[in-house]
Amino acid sequence: MEKKEMLYEGKAKKVYTTEDPDVLIVSYKDDATAFNGLKKGTIVGKGAINNRMTNFIFKKLEAQGVPTHLVEELNDRETAVKKVEIVPLEVIIRNYSAGSFAKKMGMEEGVKFKCPTLEFSYKNDDLGDPFINSYYALALELATQEEIDDITKYAFKVNEVLQQYFDALNIDLIDFKIEFGRYHGKVILADEISPDTCRLWDKDTHEKLDKDRFRRDLGGVEDAYEEVFRRLGIQ
Repeated sequence: MEKKEMLYEGKAKKVYTTEDPDVLIVSYKDDATAFNGLKKGTIVGKGAINNRMTNFIFKKLEAQGVPTHLVEELNDRETAVKKVEIVPLEVIIRNYSAGSFAKKMGMEEGVKFKCPTLEFSYKNDDLGDPFINSYYALALELATQEEIDDITKYAFKVNEVLQQYFDALNIDLIDFKIEFGRYHGKVILADEISPDTCRLWDKDTHEKLDKDRFRRDLGGVEDAYEEVFRRLGIQ
């Protein structure tokens, strides 16, 4: 499968067309951004880690009944994926207080919730990806009720599978962001699952093994990404 025309370049990926109109190639970059693009930098090697980790996890999720856009991993940085229409919702599951939630709710970070929380943000850079609920999504025609129901069901399933998996790696899954796309009338998991999109803390030390090290200038960003990759044991 060969790359044709570059369709889109985002903060972390480039997307190309292929000879198959139903398949795209995603190429992961080492570029890093935070705070809606206000902070920019490079995390050496993260493109390969995020690509391979996403594919590894998507395969596990598919085995548990969560449909994804994965077609085939082509090399360390590139993957063939189903061409989807992205639903303009960022879907966030939180198991512990952290980040914007802790700030908004006046909580210290690291408090475990009695049950996971689900929140939506409207995927719109110009508006700063504002927090919305399902009624907003319906009113703005971002998704149908059926799509919202499926997204909610799959999001909690992803959380269940990932929590169990990371727990075995001595990692707490604090929270994560996922996206979904429309594919032949159904919603399927798209985008990525990586240290860019998850908060991952070592269970014993509570050391951050994710993009917060970049956001907060904590140092050791590459080492944290590599540590997650090492624990995954991807061959």
